[in-house]
Amino acid sequence: MIAQYFADGIVLGATLALGAIGLTLTYNILRFANFAHGEFLTFGAYFALIVVGSLAGGDALGPFTFGWSFVAALAVALALTALLALVLDWLLYRPLRRSDVAVALVIASFGASLMLRNVIVFVWGSQPEYYTRAIAIARPLLPGVRLSADEVFVVVLTAVLMVALHLFLTRTRLGRQMRAVSDNPSLAQVTGIDVRRIVRWVWIIGGGLAAIGGAMFGLTVQVSPEMGFTLILPMFAAAILGGIGSVYGAVLGGLVIGIAQTLSVPLIGPEYKPAVAFMLMFLILLFHPSGILGGKT
Repeated sequence: MIAQYFADGIVLGATLALGAIGLTLTYNILRFANFAHGEFLTFGAYFALIVVGSLAGGDALGPFTFGWSFVAALAVALALTALLALVLDWLLYRPLRRSDVAVALVIASFGASLMLRNVIVFVWGSQPEYYTRAIAIARPLLPGVRLSADEVFVVVLTAVLMVALHLFLTRTRLGRQMRAVSDNPSLAQVTGIDVRRIVRWVWIIGGGLAAIGGAMFGLTVQVSPEMGFTLILPMFAAAILGGIGSVYGAVLGGLVIGIAQTLSVPLIGPEYKPAVAFMLMFLILLFHPSGILGGKT
């Protein structure tokens, strides 16, 4: 039984990790906590829902619930959510960055979160949606562990994206420039790095990964207007737990938070899962503010 909860926690943690990376990148380079980031997950899930609905009845992809239509849906959701993040930055965050008042950005992100959530309700309605009504059959994977093919897909895809992101940050020129801007934006600009270009890529990568995380959550749970609001606290907890200055810490934090939340279900019930994330975030800020792998929070 414990092994099953642990496996379910890894699936949830994979989703949280994808969202927490965007929060970490935003904080690390733009120096503010973006509370509208949860809505990127929601929009990504709904963008994928549109594509899945329009391509319903496509080819099968092995034992998975969907065929290649879901892979196409992920690509479209990534592109559209990245565009949404760029537009939001252009209309809202960029003008406020000129004032150099960090609290204004945080307050604006609260407002943006409320606005985007209501846009979702207006366009898609308030009722939860599902990519399919078919029952995902869980099969034995390890002794005491049963997972559906979709859940395995979530974990594998997350692992592939993490490796790709690591290679991007360490092996490409753009990735090294992003790390330089993260360390010292002023010095990076003096050395000839186009900081505005780096900021655009932060929104593209963060928004794109959030979209995939939202679609993954919709695939294994459901799609609803409140999903981003529900996940934003665990994502912040994951980013802080791992070290809000560390991309790798965000991945580790996401897995820890996901496992802790699912392991708490038999003890205190599923309705208190968000409280577990809050308590872990509180404890890490109280006893180890730098997080597991990061710098100062």
